[in-house]
Amino acid sequence: MSEQATEQGQDKVTPNRVPRSFIGTVVSDKRAKTVTVLVERRFMHELYGKIVARSNKYHAHDESGEYKTGDVVEITEGRPISKTKSWRVTRLVKKAEAV
Repeated sequence: MSEQATEQGQDKVTPNRVPRSFIGTVVSDKRAKTVTVLVERRFMHELYGKIVARSNKYHAHDESGEYKTGDVVEITEGRPISKTKSWRVTRLVKKAEAV
């Protein structure tokens, strides 16, 4: 019985993979323990050769609430924390300039 259970358990094991990580700018810090990070990427268009810019916004978990609007941060993918959050802020790359 235990041999069958271990064999069935091995079928469900997924291989380890490296989580994705991006560097982006904090555009909103209005919610508790959450920041919105804008990640911009640039690539060359396959047909026309023009440099094209695309951006995505990610909701990231900020446990201590230390990151503010304008900060450049690194976010890493993880398990879902809420309906829209499955990213965590891992480090501060650059502090926002005081105006």
